[in-house]
Amino acid sequence: MTTANKITILRILLIPFFVVEVLYYERTGSELHRLMGIGSFTLASILDGVDGYIARRYNQRSELGAILDPLADKLLLVSGIVLLSFDHEPQLATIPLWVTGTIMGRDSVILLGMVVIQFMVGKVTVRPRMVGKVATVLQMAVVLWILLQFPRQYLGWLTASAALCTAASGVLYVIDGMRQLSAHPASSPTPKG
Repeated sequence: MTTANKITILRILLIPFFVVEVLYYERTGSELHRLMGIGSFTLASILDGVDGYIARRYNQRSELGAILDPLADKLLLVSGIVLLSFDHEPQLATIPLWVTGTIMGRDSVILLGMVVIQFMVGKVTVRPRMVGKVATVLQMAVVLWILLQFPRQYLGWLTASAALCTAASGVLYVIDGMRQLSAHPASSPTPKG
């Protein structure tokens, strides 16, 4: 259990706290709950960079970390996106369901594709793309924009940008997955004999 993995576990433990604080804010309107929700989401996001830095700097990369780190990222973002897709008016703006569907759909297709590739090929090779990183940043920005109660007239542009980058990254992951499958001998037609 490396220091980087302990930080990643802390990030995962912050997620239920974040969800509960936002729900309490929606129910009570207490600014303390909103600030605690913002703080826990921000801390979990910052710790993402910290655990990555520690893993690289002190050579603490591990198989457990390779699983937990992206899992923590997805759990945090998906919980924030889904939570803010419900109607919390007038306290908080709402993420349109089509944006949530795009994000959840892409993640579901990627997960299913990874399972298929692992089963067929035996090893999944994931190439992170810049558009995927931009999509993640934009998704985080959407959640923080709503929690910080920034002007709602710009939220539509931000959510559309997040959805567009998410969809584009999903298409690139599907293309990469198809290449991995087609390059494996098991995907070649069997000769008739």
